[in-house]
Amino acid sequence: MSSAAAPSSSSPVKTGVTVTVPETQGTASANDKLAIVIPTLCEAENIRVLLDQVRAVLDPLAVNYEIVVVDDDSCDGTGEAVSAIGAQDPRVRLLVRKGQRGLSGAILHGWQNTDAAILGVMDADLQHPAELLPKLLAAIQSGADIAIGSRYTPGGELGDWNPIRKFISSAAVWVTLPLQKSKLRAKDPMSGFFMIRRHCLEKVQLQRTGFKLLLEILVRARIHSLQEVPFAFGLRFRGASKANFKVAWDYGCLLARLYAAKFGFWRQGS
Repeated sequence: MSSAAAPSSSSPVKTGVTVTVPETQGTASANDKLAIVIPTLCEAENIRVLLDQVRAVLDPLAVNYEIVVVDDDSCDGTGEAVSAIGAQDPRVRLLVRKGQRGLSGAILHGWQNTDAAILGVMDADLQHPAELLPKLLAAIQSGADIAIGSRYTPGGELGDWNPIRKFISSAAVWVTLPLQKSKLRAKDPMSGFFMIRRHCLEKVQLQRTGFKLLLEILVRARIHSLQEVPFAFGLRFRGASKANFKVAWDYGCLLARLYAAKFGFWRQGS
């Protein structure tokens, strides 16, 4: 098990996390390796099913992979469920963060604790279909720097959302357009289901707070090519959604930081 140190400052630069490129990245085996990070908080009812699904779709592929579950010290047996599977399959690893919360921080912690050249992330609630993973990987292997599971690209669907939630989601995407690179705009910058080449994040400091890591990556990472793969957003299998006022607040703070940096109100590390 491993745990990340708590941030020592509220400064947006000092609390950032840099995903470094390990010395082994130049070898063929490291270049071929894929790491799927799955952040969890009380997902014991879902994680076994998800791990079975992910392994079932990745096993037939000629890819060296591992699944890194980063758990924020759940009290419902999530960690124990992952450890039991990991004891049978060493490609499944558990990292536990104690005294910390936040989706972005969990993802970055997982990425920092793998030597994979292709870094991926997906939710633990089964709303992201594991069957999309081979398509995302194929997009990366075909040359894309980042491949995004997209609900807004043609063929994608938001699922069984009410009109108000759909409107809020569309508005949240719309306000990101001025921030994104003009020739490299994603239709679904709010997605939590994507893969990226590790070298695109070299020396880029990303915020460990918040829940919308992809948007900051699109704005700040060294990305030259992007591909969106459509998918239909599913229903949560079991357990409670983590969406709440804090998620909205953190997203607003992220937008404020990115807009301030874009227009020169403060200088972010890079």
